[in-house]
Amino acid sequence: MFSANLGFLFTDRPMVARIHAAAEAGFNAVECHFPYDTPAAEVKAALAETGLRMLGLNTVPGDVPAGDFGLAALPGREAEARAAIDQAIAYGAEIGAANVHVMAGKTDGGAGAEATYRANLTYACDAAAARGMTVLIEPINQRDVPGYHLSLVEPGAALIEDLGRGNLKLMFDCYHTQIMQGDLTERLRRHMHLIGHIQIAAVPDRGEPDGGELHYPNLIAAIRDMGFTGPIGAEYKPRGASTGDGLGWMTAYNGKTTK
Repeated sequence: MFSANLGFLFTDRPMVARIHAAAEAGFNAVECHFPYDTPAAEVKAALAETGLRMLGLNTVPGDVPAGDFGLAALPGREAEARAAIDQAIAYGAEIGAANVHVMAGKTDGGAGAEATYRANLTYACDAAAARGMTVLIEPINQRDVPGYHLSLVEPGAALIEDLGRGNLKLMFDCYHTQIMQGDLTERLRRHMHLIGHIQIAAVPDRGEPDGGELHYPNLIAAIRDMGFTGPIGAEYKPRGASTGDGLGWMTAYNGKTTK
């Protein structure tokens, strides 16, 4: 089972049409980055029409042209971070999303940033719990996003254990973790009890998961053997002119002909 990340896939059409395209292509679920320009009622209706689940969405990243890539670990910007959390949870609850990825942002890695991050995650977990939702944190590689506050799996796992919130989980992105650390099978096994979602893409080009240095048939088989039963997120950047041109990888996995 696979989830189409609509932040990268089917981007030649509006959000509602992306949901329908994902269903027609054979995906079992969808996820997104920043859907907020589309009314939640329209997304909810498209999900109902297609029968797809919305696995999750991100908090807004802040002022991207100014260098922001998330807000939750930025001292002095707590009000912005919590407004972004409130927005994501409200929108996610309306569309039935299971998870909210709270983006940390770029920091100096110091104690102040970590304390801010933890305080904002505690706030997010409390707010999400009231809606029956899970908060995700994601280690993001330093090559693509220099200075991102969380870039390694082990500090993320330690943070989750320290905060002790049942609805705080790790988003394990195989692309980011391979670039930063490797040894994916062992890291997945060691931290599976803390993982709420898994994403895949080729390394190093972040294209379809059918090439590069990771052999996904073996890795996905290992993930399933570890007991992970949820849809795996296809968060890759298509190499071709359209998403549909590169969906042969999914045909090979699920045995179905994509449309």
